[in-house]
Amino acid sequence: MVLSQEKFKEKAGIAMFRTNRAAGILATGRYLPEKVLTNADLEKMVETSDEWIVTRTGIKERRISRQDEASSDMATAAAQQALDKAGIAAEQVDLIIVATVTPDMFFPSTACIVQEKLGAKRAAAFDLSAACSGFLYGTSVAAQFVSSGTYRYALVIGVESLSKIVDWSDRSTCVLFGDGAGAAVIGPVEEGNGFLSFELGADGGGAELLKLEAGGSRIPVPKVEPGSRENYIHMAGGEVFKFAVRAMNTASDQALLKAGITKEDVDFLVPHQANLRIIDSAVKRLGLPYDKVVVNLNRYGNMSSASIPVALDEAVSEGRIKDGDMLVLVGFGGGLTWGASVIKWSTKEKKEGE
Repeated sequence: MVLSQEKFKEKAGIAMFRTNRAAGILATGRYLPEKVLTNADLEKMVETSDEWIVTRTGIKERRISRQDEASSDMATAAAQQALDKAGIAAEQVDLIIVATVTPDMFFPSTACIVQEKLGAKRAAAFDLSAACSGFLYGTSVAAQFVSSGTYRYALVIGVESLSKIVDWSDRSTCVLFGDGAGAAVIGPVEEGNGFLSFELGADGGGAELLKLEAGGSRIPVPKVEPGSRENYIHMAGGEVFKFAVRAMNTASDQALLKAGITKEDVDFLVPHQANLRIIDSAVKRLGLPYDKVVVNLNRYGNMSSASIPVALDEAVSEGRIKDGDMLVLVGFGGGLTWGASVIKWSTKEKKEGE
């Protein structure tokens, strides 16, 4: 007996959903390691000062993961918190995307390890590498799956263990980065809410400006010379700064244009937390008062793909962001990559049949 596609899916327990539905964030979660590394601590490690770091970056402290604490551990904790808030069981998750440049290992993917830790047995899982833009890239992918009706619930997690790839003798980079994880449950929401637009981009011509050279097929770890800095983050700070200002502003403008709204409609800006001067540029471009900007850079530093979801979760948990608010999420990263999205915030799930 040959079953129709609908009957097959019904028999297999696969829900049927209409296509082109609205997709949004149903809940968020975060995890920050316990250890705090302050600027005063760094003064004892490298030639720097609290004044030097704060003046140039806005960072006061950052979190550092334990040696036995991997990216999958942090990602799982943030994801479980998001699922609990959404009231969704791990077994209901259809897709897990982990955005990271510091996976547990090359393979299996960190997403597969997280799937096992959560017990999300039915979920497809893969990692995504877009550096600090990773969460925005990941949510854009997940939203398409939900919007098309392919999946109902997706987990997008931004997680980094950057302290493990930082050269702690290089004051130009070691003061910048921290560890952490942020997660979001993506699912169907009421029409007119959720993600209204995405703007993604890349410029591989800038690949040399922000990179970690060793460990891949170009320079395998066994071939790294003793004392080499190829195992650590390398960044051409001045060039990255100039790129970041352009990318943040252009991506925000394009995302607003695609969403059909103006900067006057924006209630909150949730930017990548890399440098306070870069954030200031984006704020001025949008003309927002600073109480409408989510900033936690001073407490966590640059957590790469984790920075936007952690900042978003903090703002939601504190009650700053409420249903109906219009949000712009924007970031940039190695690749070079950039991304922005416009979200009309609503955590109310659209149920089947509504």
